Amino acid sequence: MTTTALRTASTVAPHWEHQYLDLMRRIWEQGDERLDRTGVGTRSVFGATIRFDLSGGAMPLLTTKRVYWKTATREMLWFLTGNTNIRPLCAQGVEIWTDWPLDRYRRETGEQISRKDFSARIVADEVFAEAWGDLGPVYGKQWVDWDTYEPVGEGLFRRGPGVNQVAQVVDSLRSNPGSRRHIIEGWNVAELDSMALPPCHKTYQFHVADGRLSCLLYQRSCDLGLGFAFNMWSLALLTRMMAQQCNLEPGEAVWTGGDVHLYLNHAELVEQQLSRTPEGQAMMTIARRPDSIFDYRIEDFEVSGYAPQAHIAAPVAV
Repeated sequence: MTTTALRTASTVAPHWEHQYLDLMRRIWEQGDERLDRTGVGTRSVFGATIRFDLSGGAMPLLTTKRVYWKTATREMLWFLTGNTNIRPLCAQGVEIWTDWPLDRYRRETGEQISRKDFSARIVADEVFAEAWGDLGPVYGKQWVDWDTYEPVGEGLFRRGPGVNQVAQVVDSLRSNPGSRRHIIEGWNVAELDSMALPPCHKTYQFHVADGRLSCLLYQRSCDLGLGFAFNMWSLALLTRMMAQQCNLEPGEAVWTGGDVHLYLNHAELVEQQLSRTPEGQAMMTIARRPDSIFDYRIEDFEVSGYAPQAHIAAPVAV
């Protein structure tokens, strides 16, 4: 190899996905093996960071397995509506939240209904959906309608107007970009016990520098084998949407995990994925600029250049 070729090879940046694969390998080989809430068991490390540059339309889609980015996008758009019932997701064929209400239904009624039949009934029967499809005050509720209370007498309170954190952050990014308070928080301590699952991707903090908008996500708990791919995509997607709404260029998506783990029944997934080599780069364009952050539709997003390797199936721990 010539000197020029060596110099060129040495300056080519490694594929971003190696950060993910290196973390996966470290957890599987060195992670602390422990029991967990699901009873399945995990290997875990504490504290990890992955960074991705969103310049030029680049998006962090894993290439060592197929990631269903439209499903993740539909979930993000659902969060922004403030809805906490799975009915709108099931109507779009999105089943990523169905296991929790299905598990509750089976336990409380004794009926071993199939997932497919349960989802179909959720979509067809509004009364049934109201009774069994709600997840409690999960992400969307906290993001756009955080409860407030105002006194109406001694020791008495009534619900006040909800806080729309997302709208507040858009306004603050536009009016005071240098603020250190551009935060969307999902961890409402008072309502954790009412949620089907307390928020994993709990805190988003935005930062403006040189006309670029970056976002750091702190995720308290991350299923690296299954959940991370959606979490990283959603972080980047929300950053791109917020940047467009605030007349900023996309900067970095910075993901930080607290308890980052692999489930012990994901051995085949880990082995298959670590045997693969990342390649290619997904790009995304946004077809229009809606009037607000709450007006995007699935049709607004187009991904090109994404040629992933085959999907790897693995069980979800509920």
